[in-house]
Amino acid sequence: MIPSNFGGGFMATLASSPHAHPAQPISDERFFLRASIVMALLIFTGFSTQLAMGRSSFASPLLVHAHAIVFMGWVVLYLLQNIFVASGNMALHRRLGWIATGWMAAMVFLGCAVVVAMVRHGQVPFFFRPVNFLAFDPLSLFTFAGLTIAAVVMRRRTDWHRRLHFCGMTVLLGPAIGRLLPMPLLTPVAFEATFVVGLMFPLVGMWADRRRTGRVHPAWTRGVGVLLGSLLLIELVSYSPVGLAVYRGVTAGSPGALVDPMAFPPPPVGPRITGRTVGH
Repeated sequence: MIPSNFGGGFMATLASSPHAHPAQPISDERFFLRASIVMALLIFTGFSTQLAMGRSSFASPLLVHAHAIVFMGWVVLYLLQNIFVASGNMALHRRLGWIATGWMAAMVFLGCAVVVAMVRHGQVPFFFRPVNFLAFDPLSLFTFAGLTIAAVVMRRRTDWHRRLHFCGMTVLLGPAIGRLLPMPLLTPVAFEATFVVGLMFPLVGMWADRRRTGRVHPAWTRGVGVLLGSLLLIELVSYSPVGLAVYRGVTAGSPGALVDPMAFPPPPVGPRITGRTVGH
């Protein structure tokens, strides 16, 4: 569970410097480097806690391992990119950036493949409606990809580039946040809860901008607008005939077709190990 002082500590870590005076706020580079470290630690903590509690297993199908390796690889790439910028190694930053662009495509493909496999096998976590799970995971990935592509397109405008990348990275925090929150107790708004916690990150970025320059950069408002728009789209698709039609099409001829897409699955009997039988 995320500590009660998480928000305050996060703001203090990102927007304060032990050597900085309020009249001399920290630079962009230091903020984004610190934020990338916090994001990486949050993701590592979420997934390692899941493993330590016996809710994840290395005895998972190849598809799950491939997804995990590519996902964690992106976290490392994002952290390295911010380290390179902070250290002034822009040549390596640019080279790695093109690798990351191709990496993103693999992330979207494997992420959607894992979701489809889970839904078809009737393995949706019991605190999500199956149709909502099928909607929010791929649409979240598409949102991440859209923000990331926009950041690449605007790579010559560094201020926009790094903020759009940051908002895209925020989308990827959801699974880790969900592993730290008491998700069963948050039913029926478990997904929305992870979204709200993740939204703290760009909001802190806006606050840090305001503190540093006296104004909020418009890239933040665009990025947050896209995030909120994706949430609205997910809700609309999840509870519409379109969402139900997609669910029936995806699960046709599989055990998932026998699952009520609008009903929360019953809690598992015995330990629930994420991804244990996906693809079997």
